[in-house]
Amino acid sequence: MRIVFIGQAPFGKETLEALINQGEEVVGAITVADPPQAKYPNPVKDCALKHGIALYQANYLKTPEAIGWVTDLQPDLLVLAFVTAFVPKAMIDCATHGGINYHPSLLPRYRGGSAINWAIINGESETGVTIHYIDEGVDTGPILLQETVEIRPDDTVKSVYFEKLYPLGIRMIGEAVKQIREGTATATTQDETVASFQPVITTEDTVIDWTKPTRQVYNLIRGANPSPGAVTSLGGQTCKIFDAAISSSSGAPGTIVRIGDSSFTVATADGSIDILSAQPPGHKKLEAAAFIQAAGLKTGDRLGS
Repeated sequence: MRIVFIGQAPFGKETLEALINQGEEVVGAITVADPPQAKYPNPVKDCALKHGIALYQANYLKTPEAIGWVTDLQPDLLVLAFVTAFVPKAMIDCATHGGINYHPSLLPRYRGGSAINWAIINGESETGVTIHYIDEGVDTGPILLQETVEIRPDDTVKSVYFEKLYPLGIRMIGEAVKQIREGTATATTQDETVASFQPVITTEDTVIDWTKPTRQVYNLIRGANPSPGAVTSLGGQTCKIFDAAISSSSGAPGTIVRIGDSSFTVATADGSIDILSAQPPGHKKLEAAAFIQAAGLKTGDRLGS
């Protein structure tokens, strides 16, 4: 079965490697273009070149050139692993079995490019991986495989992705390709009555309201960690909060009620949050002790508006 692989980042590279090791016939790979004066490697590009796989690089796939490149390879299946570009119908149609995609949620819930963030921010206790056929919609195609994972109360986007969804996704893509190749794959139409779509998350979505309950603030912080970071203000300047923990101190919401050796504590509506790492204006992310010194924090200072 002739496969054209589309992906990027380490997840894309490891998925491509897994398909090659599984004995699949990968005849082409598409990944993002190298930025000018690139400082970092392009993992999928490097993998394709290592294995002698035809390579095409583009950030936009709805072009005659991109569609023609894929068509000329006469693929049986497109396999998408971490794809941010829209795959046009003409490209999907040139593959005998269409295409399949990895999505880090339990579709049809949490469609869109920031599914992990929103699931954590909304206080979900579980999420998962869905392998689905692609169509002209955003994460709307029939479901081929789906598995659930737990979101622990203190999980962040980083821990959910790298510890759970990343390895699970690689395995499930391999299984889906195997089923399609062997003719055993079955697909289920998504139930639109329970579908939800969330936009790509930005810092405008992650501004902390310290007057909210502790758990709600905490969910926002961990759902924005490591990107884009939870946003607050200090002395009229924007800073970001990353690692945190729930605490039991109390005070006026947004007030720093305690400064310790490795954390500082900010009051919420019904408790407080211990801040373990943060990013002051004009700095990189710092551990709390360094942040306290850089920002000149003292008990009684206020965060937020």
